[in-house]
Amino acid sequence: MPLFYRVCLSAALACCGAGLHAAPYIPKDGKQVVEHLPSRADPVQRELRRLRTELHTTPNNVALATTLAQRYIEQARVDGDPRYLGYAQSALAPWWKLAAPPEPVLVLRATLRQSTHQFEAALLDLDQAVKRDSSNVQAWITRATVQMISGDFAAAKASCMRLYSRAPQLVIQTCLSNIANVSGDGPASYQQLATTLAAQREVTPAIRIWVTTLLAEMAARAGDSAGAEKYFREALAVDHADSYLLAAWSDYLLDHGRAPEVARLLQDKTRADALLLRYALALKAMNAPAAAEQADALRARFEAATLRGDTVHQREQARFELALRNNPSLAVKLAKLNWAVQKEPADFRILAETAAASGDLAALTLVVDWLRTSRLQDQTVAPALRRLKVIA
Repeated sequence: MPLFYRVCLSAALACCGAGLHAAPYIPKDGKQVVEHLPSRADPVQRELRRLRTELHTTPNNVALATTLAQRYIEQARVDGDPRYLGYAQSALAPWWKLAAPPEPVLVLRATLRQSTHQFEAALLDLDQAVKRDSSNVQAWITRATVQMISGDFAAAKASCMRLYSRAPQLVIQTCLSNIANVSGDGPASYQQLATTLAAQREVTPAIRIWVTTLLAEMAARAGDSAGAEKYFREALAVDHADSYLLAAWSDYLLDHGRAPEVARLLQDKTRADALLLRYALALKAMNAPAAAEQADALRARFEAATLRGDTVHQREQARFELALRNNPSLAVKLAKLNWAVQKEPADFRILAETAAASGDLAALTLVVDWLRTSRLQDQTVAPALRRLKVIA
């Protein structure tokens, strides 16, 4: 797998980890089809099968193990299926518990740890990786991503700066703009990234989908509907099956009263919790008869996750409790627990929305404090801030 594909993948996995952790769904009817298994003729599945067979023969082959783990992580991103992350960890089993595994294992282990919100452990792995090889682009950009999600923007920017002379200009600008856009420099960072992308003659599909998805989200936060739609459609033209992109595009459509488009888009893509949530929200907005059934399916998944101690899904669960179960007191509790771990714009939005719906003073304090320290500019959260009588 090309280096910069893995770079994009790591950044994206950090953003969509909550959506990757699906709990089991028990159908009411034994005849109900709950999943279509990947075809054995699928080229991706054939390649995975070949790599598994080879690794079974030589289980301590680190190059083969890391290649297989990378393929699994890629598939987890595309499908939104958390099982592939478990398969990736299994491929790395001989080195997983080592304090100082080979460098490629360190970076992959950090990627998998960040997907389950083990951010401190991920940073320890990444720190070790860059100490061994300061030119490891993958490690620096993954480190920047984890630091940004944790709310440490200064450290994240410092990690991005280490990409100079080590990565293409578009990768460097994407890293920097991604951080600047959520820390007080919205319009300028968006324009800088758009200009840098437009100046590139050749951009790999993996880089393009990474950059255009980020630009679409930036435009949406700026209230630039035309720009958001343009970049979302550019990203979809590259890969219309990417689960993170589908969730972000669905959120944009829901915000603009286009629920029927979301329902059509996601009706056969509900294996991932994040996509099932948005499908259920679309059905509710349409007053569709199937809305209650899909909400029940999602409730069962969240309850199963809670029983096994899985807390990665708290952002999505808070949204579910607020919008589909009308339970603002539980929603704000989940939003605050989630906020203690990660601080992306989507985390801030659900925190503000649940604070407005519940009247929770502690949540309101968190909202006000974050606006002051981060200087976030985000039009998608403006309705909640108005209800809270907070000026951004």
